[in-house]
Amino acid sequence: MSGLSAFSRPRAGRRGALALTLVATGVAAAQLTCGLPGDDRPAAGDRPAAQAPAAQAPAAAHDAVVEAAARAEADGKSGADAAAEAVSRSGDRWGTVYDPEEYAAFEQALDGRYTGVGLRVRARADGAVEVARVQEAGPAERAGIHPGDLLRAIDGHTVTGLPSTEVVRLLRGGADAVPGSQVALATERSGRARVQTLSRARLHTESVTVGRLPHGAVRIKVTAFTKGSGDEVRSALAAAPGRAGLVLDLRGNSGGLVAEAVTTASTLLDGGLVATYDVRGEPRSLHARPGGDTGRPVVVLVDGATMSAAELLAGALQDRGRAVVVGSRTYGKGSVQMPTRLPGGSVAELTVGHYRTPSGRGLDGRGLTPDLEAEGGDVAERAEKVLSGLGSPS
Repeated sequence: MSGLSAFSRPRAGRRGALALTLVATGVAAAQLTCGLPGDDRPAAGDRPAAQAPAAQAPAAAHDAVVEAAARAEADGKSGADAAAEAVSRSGDRWGTVYDPEEYAAFEQALDGRYTGVGLRVRARADGAVEVARVQEAGPAERAGIHPGDLLRAIDGHTVTGLPSTEVVRLLRGGADAVPGSQVALATERSGRARVQTLSRARLHTESVTVGRLPHGAVRIKVTAFTKGSGDEVRSALAAAPGRAGLVLDLRGNSGGLVAEAVTTASTLLDGGLVATYDVRGEPRSLHARPGGDTGRPVVVLVDGATMSAAELLAGALQDRGRAVVVGSRTYGKGSVQMPTRLPGGSVAELTVGHYRTPSGRGLDGRGLTPDLEAEGGDVAERAEKVLSGLGSPS
């Protein structure tokens, strides 16, 4: 079983977020995930409460969930529903249960691929669903849908008030949806309503993009740690001018595969500790590979929607003195989950531990405090000023 982090909010029952997940029964670094690269991401400032509700001991909660699913299946009932109820009683704010279809979609997202129309959505405070991003050359862009449009209905189902994860499920049509299948979207822009029928396509998440800032610094933005994203960052840095400063933009990054975050850390560190974590009390550690670029000045950008594996990376670079962190306090998702296959094929995920930065800081419920506070349009300008002070010619 491989894990991923496509949804990034705490959730009751069966919808939401795999964050810092341990996949399968082994706990190799390559199997860890934190958060997910899906279309549902927290808004900046949407952080968990500092104090989570009291939870059962991990082993007891795990056993209770598995036993509940087994009893239900033996009685001819839904093991997934019984497991979800047991999770809700456990007090684990990040615990969840995926049905087989949801988990299959989750695994696809780890690979950075999915069937859909190329929309990222977010729920506004008034319950309206807003288009947050439109993927270039995807079906939604070709249909003329723009960021900021309101999404009112999908195939006749009103989506106002629905969780973003449910909206994404309707957009994608479930694990059985195929490229070419159609979906009708009702949208609104400036008070004008429109209904269009789009054909879903096989799409790839563009998790790493590269650009230059006005004064010459290289900007690498990582929106999620999907498969191969660490190597993409390495290649982008290798192609950058030798003396240019680096702005590593992790704003809005909801996490993904921990191994990819560690690979990214390895591009900027010469070995050494990246993070420690525990699994039911047993300590483990993650280390960077030697030989990274340690001479280039680096600024890391973060915000309230930076979470999980992205927080792990930012915390490592900050603690190791390798980067100046600029932005606003991060989300605070530092707990470790492990998925377990249940009777009936569903997957339960329960918290089994927490990770810490190299200096021993725990970020769960607290977030990472940047070295310099900045928000909005000031962030990029502040980053370039910091790079100038660090010795970058930019």
